[in-house]
Amino acid sequence: MKSVYPIPQELLLSCEKPARYVGGEYNLTPVKESAALNFLMCFPDVYEVGLSNLGIKILYDVVNAVPEASCEYCFAPWLDFGRVLRDNKIPLYGLTSGRPARAFDIVGFSLQYELSYTTVLYMLDLAGIPFRAADRGEDAPVIIAGGPCAINPAPVADFFDMFVIGDGEIATREWAELYTEIKKRGGGKVDFLRAATKITGVYTPHSAQFSSPQCTVHSPQLKDGVIHGQQNADKKPKSETVDCGLCTVDCVKRAIAPDLNALPYPTRPILPNIEAVHDRAVVELFRGCTRGCRFCQAGMICRPVRERGFDRCKELAAALIDGTGYDELSLTSLSSGDYPRVRELIADLSATLKKRRVDLTLPSLRLDSFSGDFGSGGGGLTFAPEAGTQRLRDAINKNITEEEILTACAAAFRRGNASVKLYFMLGLPFETREDIDGIIDLCAKIKRLGKRPRISVSCSVFVPKPFTPFQWSAQIAPEKAEEAQRYLKAALKRIGVTFHYHDARVSETEAVLARGGRGLSRVIETVYKSGGFLEGWTEFFDYAKWQTAFAATSGAGAETLTTASAGGAGAETLTATSGAGTALTARQFTRAIGLDEPLPWDFIDAGVTKAFLKRELARAEKGLTTPDCRGGCVGCGMKCGKKN
Repeated sequence: MKSVYPIPQELLLSCEKPARYVGGEYNLTPVKESAALNFLMCFPDVYEVGLSNLGIKILYDVVNAVPEASCEYCFAPWLDFGRVLRDNKIPLYGLTSGRPARAFDIVGFSLQYELSYTTVLYMLDLAGIPFRAADRGEDAPVIIAGGPCAINPAPVADFFDMFVIGDGEIATREWAELYTEIKKRGGGKVDFLRAATKITGVYTPHSAQFSSPQCTVHSPQLKDGVIHGQQNADKKPKSETVDCGLCTVDCVKRAIAPDLNALPYPTRPILPNIEAVHDRAVVELFRGCTRGCRFCQAGMICRPVRERGFDRCKELAAALIDGTGYDELSLTSLSSGDYPRVRELIADLSATLKKRRVDLTLPSLRLDSFSGDFGSGGGGLTFAPEAGTQRLRDAINKNITEEEILTACAAAFRRGNASVKLYFMLGLPFETREDIDGIIDLCAKIKRLGKRPRISVSCSVFVPKPFTPFQWSAQIAPEKAEEAQRYLKAALKRIGVTFHYHDARVSETEAVLARGGRGLSRVIETVYKSGGFLEGWTEFFDYAKWQTAFAATSGAGAETLTTASAGGAGAETLTATSGAGTALTARQFTRAIGLDEPLPWDFIDAGVTKAFLKRELARAEKGLTTPDCRGGCVGCGMKCGKKN
């Protein structure tokens, strides 16, 4: 299909930041004109957000390394350029060649956060590609998804032909090579999707991956937006996931790349035409986390911890500075201070980078790993106590004490840091008013440690996520969260602490999309058609659109839900019937879920077992902590360490 380039200059200049849409970035890989696979890597957010994402930079290199494959980028246009495309009948396109998106063989989306789902539909709409897989023919591109949100593919399964669940490096190369092989043999989309199910981590919701059409757990025809049917109690679940008693294929296992040193890593990533949100070079120190925070999905679904070698990290750092010219290098992971030789690495890199006038940063520091020798003074530091009292920190398994919090803040002030930002959560399971007062008391103590220090508090609303011990917990109702936010804002203002908080209704919507089932596709599509997209941007999120979409979407086929409290602020016992003609509600998804109730993501084997998650929930209710598994295996199911 003919390229849409060049976009007329007068159209570009009518938009804010036209450099988002012209391509030609430094370090681009040239398009292979005779490629058997043309892949479009889409990020459902704007250009400067997407080009900050390390994952898509890695996969861009992975696909382009396949001899007969070629990869390009595409991002969500801002409203102004989106209107330009519509008004001038210009389809969404790849930034390197200008090839229309619908002319690519495969179009992939990185799902980094739940509120990007409507933006996926926005991009498909601009591309002229039907939303639903059932409405796309053999001549349409294969539409795939990956990223952390793919761990529960159910809410968006109707829109995608294929998901890659878990680490993408190995699985992506495998499916790219598979596609080129099948295409050379004269095969088509159906042949590819059927064969791709043999790749670890691949889920194809509309193919014969599961053998029984009568299955009410795995069947793609299931339209229940709340639960996925009943588990066969007579059979033992496989890998702690649902065994429906009908299917002959094991559940989908998360892809795990065992050795980070052996994986490709981009040392000449694409440099954006305009400043990106995170405009710096990045070295990933390790993947996964051993701390076991019970609210943290990434800490559970990225197990086991896999570290990059000391020499490999140094090699990557030098190559990145040579390949990009950045004046800042970040050492990143879920908890960078836990890297075994972190101080040695910092000292080694600092000496080298100083000569090249490159700053070294170390985000994702835990309070108990902070030391005055991490970085230089004068600026601000960010710490995450998460909860205001020791009792609640123990319940969420944060495993830090008030003494450690105060010691870290005192060290920050002594070394010259002018400000400290603290992250907390509201609505955590087992939270009480005393825990909210604890945030105020802790801030007052920190305030007394320095000479007029600037302290700011950022408070999010807890979102229960799949594959965590709190996946069964209720989410605090928005009205109760807002009441707590008003209380905190007034109290912290009195002691001179700045307070920022997240919209509780945004968090409620995130929880709905995180824990929902197949029927939610109707809600997502309704929201998009009413004008909802780019909802990761505060000015575009409209709670009323979601409320209206729920009211317009009946729960036809849903069964009666009866659950008991599984712990959590606002936990409740809920009995709700979602029969034909009855509207869905957000509370059906944010309620407490019974421990034996089937879950929409039960057919995914993420590695951690449901038995372990249940044990951790029980320990949380008792206020018992679980130690860092670097000291010995805690029995999560990954079998990656030794028993205590």
